[in-house]
Amino acid sequence: MFISRRHLVSGFAALALAGASAAPAQAQKVDLKELLAPGPLPDKVVGAAEAPVSVVEYASMTCPHCADFHKDVFPKLKGAYIDKGQVRFIFREYPLDDAAVAASMLARCAPEDRYFAMVDVLFDQQRNWAIKDKVIPGLLRIAKQAGFTEQSFETCLKDNKLAQQIYESAQRGSQKFGVRSTPTVFVNGEPVRNTASFEEFQKAIDPLIKGAKTN
Repeated sequence: MFISRRHLVSGFAALALAGASAAPAQAQKVDLKELLAPGPLPDKVVGAAEAPVSVVEYASMTCPHCADFHKDVFPKLKGAYIDKGQVRFIFREYPLDDAAVAASMLARCAPEDRYFAMVDVLFDQQRNWAIKDKVIPGLLRIAKQAGFTEQSFETCLKDNKLAQQIYESAQRGSQKFGVRSTPTVFVNGEPVRNTASFEEFQKAIDPLIKGAKTN
């Protein structure tokens, strides 16, 4: 890969030793104000700033459970709540390996208004690139479809500052909010135990919306 290992090898190894894995999360409830505070990277957000409910997802681009969430559950959340101004969705990187770091960097290097479109494509095509020896060729094919040149692709993956910021963001999630696996999703600071179930999100979100209307 083009990205430097100087900072990342020990950093992501530490996350792995802390128990990070592509499995259902076991995080505990956290303070919402602290959860929403700015981190090492600007948050990527969909939805109204004044929405009464904030959903924060920590995800790895190589995590199959994350890909399933974005394919099966997120579109329902968007249609039922985000598009109606009731939920603000925040996506944060929590890469579990170097391949996920590279994919996260690529999404960050895309134009601002194409970030989530790039994330969607990376998840949709995960099986085609998140494989040993196919990561860089696979990501390059996706990048070219998004308008990258080979030069801009290489420049992005050589951005050690961006790679370090992604690691620091993941480290913050682990140390402050108990993120150990992906996807970890919080609804107003409360972790959702079954992220594969839209009904689980409804149970968490609906009372908060009702409460906001009565206040």
